[in-house]
Amino acid sequence: MDSDPPFHQTYKDLVNNTIESNDNELVIVEEQELPLIDLGRLSMDDKEEREGCEREIVRASEDWGFFQIINHGISKDILEMIREEQVKVFKQPFSKKCKEDKYLNLSAGSYRWGTPTATCLKQLSWSEAFHIPITDISGAAGVKGTTLSSTMEQFATTLAGLALKLAEILAEKLGQQSTFFQENCLANTCYLRMNRYPSCPVPAEVFGLMPHTDSDFLTILHQDQVGGLQLVKEGKWIAVKPKPEALIVNIGDLFQAWSNNVYKSVKHRVVTNPWRERFSIAYFLCPSYETVIHSCCEPAIYRKFTFREYRQKVREDVQKYGYKVGLPRFQINCTD
Repeated sequence: MDSDPPFHQTYKDLVNNTIESNDNELVIVEEQELPLIDLGRLSMDDKEEREGCEREIVRASEDWGFFQIINHGISKDILEMIREEQVKVFKQPFSKKCKEDKYLNLSAGSYRWGTPTATCLKQLSWSEAFHIPITDISGAAGVKGTTLSSTMEQFATTLAGLALKLAEILAEKLGQQSTFFQENCLANTCYLRMNRYPSCPVPAEVFGLMPHTDSDFLTILHQDQVGGLQLVKEGKWIAVKPKPEALIVNIGDLFQAWSNNVYKSVKHRVVTNPWRERFSIAYFLCPSYETVIHSCCEPAIYRKFTFREYRQKVREDVQKYGYKVGLPRFQINCTD
């Protein structure tokens, strides 16, 4: 299809010299459902119900680093509409997507695909994405004849409030001020990412998204029912069973560092599918680059660092090694 990025042409040398991933050492177990939390309980008059819901959020963040939420405030209609509009954007010819700053009225550089730094198949992500700062959404005209902009704006506004609410609950359970996130995670620092994972002819050797942890405070994801998201728990890869109308929340590196390892930023990946394409859209709760991240209790596991410093070190490691090292770089006992 002329909408697909030129994976075969660009990465033909890597595809022709297949290399098994080291992550095959981790055994994939049966498909499982993540902890499921009904956020409708947070608005109940019953104090015990509200506190019980908050405890479930905390427990899932400690034990899994991932959980699913229902009654999250986003209607089924909006979820279906955002999926339809997302599909329309990705079905545009590849040549037009590369010029999205003119065609879709999005920021130059929003469209990304593959992994430019990949030196072997295990470092290649067979996917394409639009990274969209929240401040760009209200001004995005969208594809002519669609409602991409208005749908994304509704979606992003609700997710922004939801992400702050979840972060505040997690902060309060640590005895920390919940205003930290309102003051540091603003519309001009957070973003949406629309993802498409085309069908892949070599799914055993190539990831849709290579194993990684998220470099934010927390991520909220809406995925379709194709499946492919997997995470590590107790030394094994767990295949996440999709659940209609549920959103997936996962803890990012910054929250793990801020919580002094109470909350877990868990490695996850997306596996490819030889027959079906997959779509998802994620909201990332990020602070400004100047925000200082420090452990909330003593003895601190991580030294203080800014988000700018963290992102810079991640980029350097990816360019040098082909993968992200992440939080271990910032442990107090790290000598590198």
